[in-house]
Amino acid sequence: MTNNHTLIIGSGIVGATLALKLAQAKMPVTLIDARSERDQSEWQQVLSHRDARVYALSLASIHLLKDVGAWQKIALSGRKADYSQMQVWQLNGMGELLFGDSDSSTPELLGSMVEPAVIEYALSQRLSEEDVSDCLTVISGQKVVDMDWLGAEQGYRVTLEKGATIDARLLVGADGRGSFVRRQAGIELDTLDYQQTAICCAIQTAKPHQATARQAMLPTGTLALLPLADITDEDKAMPQHWQSIVWTLPRNQALSLLEEDDRIIADKLAAASHYELGAIDKIESIASFPLGAQQAKSYIADNLVLIGDAAHGVHPLAGQGLNLGMLDVQVLSEQLMHDYARSGGTLWGSNQTLRTYERLRRPHNSLMMHSFSLLNWLFAGSLAQTRPIQQIRNEGMYRVSKIKPLMRLFAKQASGV
Repeated sequence: MTNNHTLIIGSGIVGATLALKLAQAKMPVTLIDARSERDQSEWQQVLSHRDARVYALSLASIHLLKDVGAWQKIALSGRKADYSQMQVWQLNGMGELLFGDSDSSTPELLGSMVEPAVIEYALSQRLSEEDVSDCLTVISGQKVVDMDWLGAEQGYRVTLEKGATIDARLLVGADGRGSFVRRQAGIELDTLDYQQTAICCAIQTAKPHQATARQAMLPTGTLALLPLADITDEDKAMPQHWQSIVWTLPRNQALSLLEEDDRIIADKLAAASHYELGAIDKIESIASFPLGAQQAKSYIADNLVLIGDAAHGVHPLAGQGLNLGMLDVQVLSEQLMHDYARSGGTLWGSNQTLRTYERLRRPHNSLMMHSFSLLNWLFAGSLAQTRPIQQIRNEGMYRVSKIKPLMRLFAKQASGV
């Protein structure tokens, strides 16, 4: 049996980042990952392929990854695609929103597109480094099978599938949308099924993306074209031509399209984008996932807190899902350390601390979730194509595009700083 201040269940990007943040502050933490640990050859195998999926990391997320020493490794790898512009437009209406300054000789960074495995590899390297090893224990390849609350002073006793138990004052659920921690704690969910499916893939286009993240608001749903890093010598000889696609469609339409030949999918995708970047020369790694939003009715219980997808999941149309989880990490770690210092080293994960975290994060995440749902409703579906809604959209986008301070505010909100 091991005693720890904090036990984090789930070592995805959000869970691993929190573990590093606490270990750097010399607070004992154990991180449990149900997945087996990959050796170097397995990592190289994973990283040798281009992933169609990317995370649109905001400046706030990048700063947090720098703080824990992972961003430096990502930058050295070259597997990131910085973007300095965001373009949002609708094909059948007025108005285009363009964030960022393309005319500047040194355009300001808005964020960076990074493949999930690239971030996970950088974090896994950091988890084993000497400066955090004294305070950090990582247990891989074991699931948690039971959780018992022992009272406010002791916290939780967690049982692993091989029989070992771990006691922790604070239990953190960072174990994704289907969170075991959330279910065991009896925390219910508010859910919303969009009746949509997202098709994702990697494409090579005739025209370069010019460090611009693009999003077309279509009657069927959003179509995002996101810059991908150039990973092969062939890519680097003709840079900025690879992009990650997230194409939202009504569920039946998406499933029907997925049965088509890859070339047909590529041609229909180019047409849907109005050939914004010309024809599609190559298409890879076609996959799909159903879309829904969810939020835990509470982020906390006695000695327990939820972060990331375990607490909330949003529509991908603004690419903010991971960024919201990283803001959870920043706020929770700051609040834990603040109250620990203020109490002279006696309070850790107290109800007061956790309530403050929930008050700071849940309303913000709820607002983001409902805002994305509203945007989706305004552009997709039968009601969205009625003339009054079209006129509201057209006028709204046109007016907003002319108000430069408002555009700068939106860009700042998207950056998270």
